[in-house]
Amino acid sequence: MIIGIPREKAADENRVGLPPAAALGLVRQGHEVLVERNAGAGGGFPDEEFTAAGARIVHSRDEVYGRAGLIVKVLAPTAEEWECLQPGQALAALLHLAAQPARLLKTLCERGCTAVDWAVVADERGGLPVLRPMSQIAGRILPQLAARWLQSDHGGRGVLLGGLPAVPPAEVLILGGGVLGRNAARAFLGSGARVTLLDADYETLRELDWRFGGRLTTYMASDSALNKTLRYADVVVGAVLIPGARTPHLVTRDMLELLRDRAVVFDVAIDQGGCFETSRPTRLSDPVYVVDGITHFCVPNLPSLVARTATHALGNVALPLVAALAAEPVADALRRNRELACGTAVFRGRVVHARVAAAHGVPHEPLDELLDR
Repeated sequence: MIIGIPREKAADENRVGLPPAAALGLVRQGHEVLVERNAGAGGGFPDEEFTAAGARIVHSRDEVYGRAGLIVKVLAPTAEEWECLQPGQALAALLHLAAQPARLLKTLCERGCTAVDWAVVADERGGLPVLRPMSQIAGRILPQLAARWLQSDHGGRGVLLGGLPAVPPAEVLILGGGVLGRNAARAFLGSGARVTLLDADYETLRELDWRFGGRLTTYMASDSALNKTLRYADVVVGAVLIPGARTPHLVTRDMLELLRDRAVVFDVAIDQGGCFETSRPTRLSDPVYVVDGITHFCVPNLPSLVARTATHALGNVALPLVAALAAEPVADALRRNRELACGTAVFRGRVVHARVAAAHGVPHEPLDELLDR
């Protein structure tokens, strides 16, 4: 198969769909890999490394889309790329289709495409193997960002994250105890902050309490617990994920008044719609805005801050799935590989993921029934 890796067009996105090492693996399996010129430059992967891996550098986005049977990206195509999608083409990326414009889903359907959303590819234990490393990166990078936006010169409260003797540290509230939330908890605790975490699952809270030796304060998620913990938070992290669906707004605009003045909220669920009613996507080069005295940081591609690390991590987990997609006709690959089947949102122009269909109000057809025809 011809596999295409275009240059990412999203704002301030420096990652690339696969690193040269992954391209080499695909070439050795007999596939042709086309990489758009300078696609890896933002992550420190020059064209020469892709060429040395056996990939072919092409000079236009149109050639990548026009020749490839399978397109591998980091993020969903932008509006300028929608028209590049070819009839019957397969697309694999962190698509988050439930939160994307309806026009992208319509284009995928009209052109009979198959779309595999890395964000909902699930293993037999219910884990999200491709999304996991991106969530780990986002969680672990948050303390250094929080420290900056708490500084007085950045409009913050002027609070040192780890505090000092006789001066208390910053109070951090994390909403959600999944991969991102627990990595954020680990990183913030390591920085010396006081950390409180809310989750709706008691077993998750029990396991986190044991893992962190009681250093992490935990609450069952409820309106009363949220109202209580917001009142003393300097930093709030929105880390709630419902795979394939839009994230519910847990914090309304009225609830912002509970927060301390010049507190910082990080809505890391913004790529799925966001945990805060007042959230809107921002970009790394202009990441924050202020609502009612509260600083909002709502960058959807946070791992792009460490693009090289993120690309290697993405390649490690995505390569076996890309190889499985490319090894045989897509329908056969989906029959054999349940992880890929779980992540398929659109199959030959039919919406097969129930939550994506519900988010856009379109009909849903079970993938298994289409594969059996």
